[in-house]
Formats: sequence, C-alpha cells, structure tokens
Amino acid sequence: MLRLENISLTVNNNGESKDILNNINISFVPGKLYGITGPNGGGKTSIAKTIMGIFKPNTGSIYLNEEDISDLDVAERAKKGIAYAFQQPPRFKGLTVEDLLKIARPDIETMEMRKTIRDVGLCPEDYLARDLGPGLSGGEMKRIEIAQVLTRNAEISIFDEPEAGVDLWTIQRLIFAIMQNFKTRPDATAIIITHNENVLPLCDEIIVVEDGEISAIGKPDEVWSLIREEIECQRRNECRGEMLNEIQ
Repeated sequence: MLRLENISLTVNNNGESKDILNNINISFVPGKLYGITGPNGGGKTSIAKTIMGIFKPNTGSIYLNEEDISDLDVAERAKKGIAYAFQQPPRFKGLTVEDLLKIARPDIETMEMRKTIRDVGLCPEDYLARDLGPGLSGGEMKRIEIAQVLTRNAEISIFDEPEAGVDLWTIQRLIFAIMQNFKTRPDATAIIITHNENVLPLCDEIIVVEDGEISAIGKPDEVWSLIREEIECQRRNECRGEMLNEIQ
C-alpha cells in the first residue's frame, strides 16, 4: 500500500514562493485503478512527481508498505517498485525499443515483449528494432513508454496523462492495455493522471485535486456527477485551443 501523509510542496519561482500542494493525505491500496483529475495547474502531476521522488515535499511523509520512503531518490524508489510514465516521454537516441523493454525487465521473454508492444497498438516487427531518437512521433513514444511501464510489473505504476498527444482510438487501446494488465495483478496499484471523460468512469476511485488540495474522493458514481461539467468544459477549451493553433 502507498500512503501520503500531510504532504505540502512549495516551489520558488523567480524568487517568489508558490504553494503547489497543501496537506495532501491519500492512501492507494493494491488491486485498484485510481484516476487523479482536476483543473490544469491544480496539482495532479505534482502529486505524481512527489510519489516518484522527482519533487521533494517541504512537509509530510510517504510510505510504501509501511516503510518511510520520503528520503529516497528516484532510482531508489524505482527499485522499491514504483514506475512512472511521463506526460512527455524522454527520448534515448542510440537505444532501440527492444533495449528499453529489456532494461525495464532483463528476463522478459521475446513472446511477452512482442505481446506488450501489440497491446499498446504497435507492430513488433516494425518497432522493436526502432531507435528511440527523433524519428518517432510523440504518440509513438507515448505508447512505447507505457509498454515499458507495463513490462516492469511494478507494484505502483503511475501514468501521467496517457491520452496526451494521441488520437481517440489510441487512448482506448492504451487504457484497455493498462486495465487488462492490472486486472490480473491484485497486488499492484495503477494511478492515472487524466481529465478524459472516457477514462475516469472506468477507474475504481476518482481523486479530484484543485488549488493544491483534494476537493473530492470516491467511487466514480459518487464523484463523476460533481466534476462532469467541469471536465467537459475543460476538454472543449483544449479542443478550441488546438484548432486555433492549427489555424495560426
């Protein structure tokens, strides 16, 4: 089980302090898929990066299976069983997709590796030997990073906006792959940072983060009605912004 106790995070921006998270208390239990949502800039990704150790909170503690991991760095937390799929995946020129999956799990068998690549909507014959450099699109990198996280079989897997930069069909494919993977692993926990209206109702629990605080938490049928209009409005604004960018 993963537990955040009294987590607060403040960052310095051009000499000014800004509160990002304020007294966050959450418990993530095994066997559940959690959706963290809320307005842009509300603190969703900051919670994820704090769990991974990318951000260090000013106050509070993080426990994994009752062990205090608050002072562990990113690499140490990864060894403990926490995996993170970034919203904008990093590129590793000189490594192939196959290399990346074997780094994630050195003992992975070829058939399982090929299946995982298929699960995220890619053809293994076309992609396993591809270089992870600039030749891949953002959507392709997103699928490959999710495949890497699924390969790890981590105890805690965090997916930061898996729908970012991919089409609707790909979103459905990626979410299906994530859900299928965790259905067979009652000892694991998945956390999805998203405001996608097609994804949130599929989660076991929804956590709403606004202005650095948790404003609601509960099952989808309890929380969805409270946030549906806001999520749909935010999605319309994003679509409008994308259209304006294309026109410009």
